[in-house]
Amino acid sequence: MTTRRMNIWQTAPRLMKGMSGFQQAAAAAGLDPVVAELVKIRASQINRCAFCLDMHLTEAREKGERQLRLDLLASWEEAGDLFTEREGAALALTEAVTRLTDGFVPDEVYARAAAHFDEAELAALLGQIVAINAWNRFNVAIREVPKSLEEGAS
Repeated sequence: MTTRRMNIWQTAPRLMKGMSGFQQAAAAAGLDPVVAELVKIRASQINRCAFCLDMHLTEAREKGERQLRLDLLASWEEAGDLFTEREGAALALTEAVTRLTDGFVPDEVYARAAAHFDEAELAALLGQIVAINAWNRFNVAIREVPKSLEEGAS
């Protein structure tokens, strides 16, 4: 099992407070909670953040998300009409923003999202994408252990 390198949140509590504030601001911006959860899971899949995947998959199931959609999220484009056009636009934007090493966010990806989200929703969507990517990067760097894998977890 992976061992956590450090407890960054205990070591740098102001950093945690700032990240939490940013996440709360992104969440309070009014994005559809289903879209927000899909975005968090998809970015965490790309970034290979086991801690965030464990957390957000658990939360999605608790909120009633269907297991089939969670199982096929990594291949959402091939899943037929399992995901709505709006969800697909959000997922495409998530992938483009998360994979900046592939280049800038393509105009067609941004335009697709803008066709499904008004400007305030689009800002909220971008906030969620940026926030989860930041959380992923912290947790991957410090090797945060998923709650489900901690000693004593059932």
